[in-house]
Amino acid sequence: MRRYFARKIGIYIVAFWFAGTVDFLVPRLMPGDPVQSYLSNFIGANTTVTQYRAMYSAFAKAFGLNVPLWDQYWHFWDGVLHGHMGISISQSSLPVTSVIRGAAIYSLILLVPAIVLAYVLGNRIGAMAARRKVLDNTVLPIGYLFQASPYPWLALAVAFYLGAVAHWFPIGSGYAQNLLPSWTNWHFIVSVMYHWFLPFLTVFLVSFGGWAIGMRSLVIYELETDYARYLRALGASQRLVRRYAYRNAALPQLSGLAIQLGTVIGGNVVAEVVFQYPGLGHLILQAADSQDYFLLMGIFLFIIIGVLVANFVIDIAYVMIDPRTRLAMQGAQA
Repeated sequence: MRRYFARKIGIYIVAFWFAGTVDFLVPRLMPGDPVQSYLSNFIGANTTVTQYRAMYSAFAKAFGLNVPLWDQYWHFWDGVLHGHMGISISQSSLPVTSVIRGAAIYSLILLVPAIVLAYVLGNRIGAMAARRKVLDNTVLPIGYLFQASPYPWLALAVAFYLGAVAHWFPIGSGYAQNLLPSWTNWHFIVSVMYHWFLPFLTVFLVSFGGWAIGMRSLVIYELETDYARYLRALGASQRLVRRYAYRNAALPQLSGLAIQLGTVIGGNVVAEVVFQYPGLGHLILQAADSQDYFLLMGIFLFIIIGVLVANFVIDIAYVMIDPRTRLAMQGAQA
């Protein structure tokens, strides 16, 4: 087992290095000049060419963009290892880690509950629909409808009917603008939850339909496999056969959950843009518009780490849950 996890850790380290290198290169391959875009906020009609060149040189040096690409690459990895991702060009020259930390809280409280609740309820109802015609003919068609609906359309429909028409919930921002952000203030927390509900609802509905449909199909497949027929031939109860079918069907769903929870760290761009929610997805769009190299690299690196950690946790969970994996490992060691 030690050899198995040592090999896995080695693979994840190589994957982290490769993904980090791509993360470094992609923003720099984008068209445009981030320093020039940043200076456009300061220069005026009276700025001379000499002044502009001096300002450009100073800001390029401050942001570390005045050195060759190879030196920038080594500075990038040095910053990663020391937990420093540079200064954000677009966010008032704040440290990238501080900007990401502030936005990540909103993305996590939005997406983690929505995905986990949709996973639990969707799997349960999908498994029940595989053997109950009432649910299969009522709940599953609704799940198909939500899954097939384009997410931007669904988010706009929810925002229009529950926000603009019914006025039940606010549409924009993550909290009331007359409040100062403070997680020790109950008025602020209540306001956050009030603004949180509509984006949560849209993410939940789309995710719920996918999990329910997937689990229904997997359970139906497992109930027709050879081991299920063999158990029935031995006189096993239908409840026992369904329990084994559910456990085997849950393994592929667990992998999907790991991927979704890993990408949670990157936020949901569509939901956060539609509802003007101040999470990482909305921050990615702002960083791309302003060509903020360091903020984009920091967010994408945050996503990379989240996906790798989530997959490593699922690898451990597979060994603990699935006895076939443990037997395969023992056979390989033998």
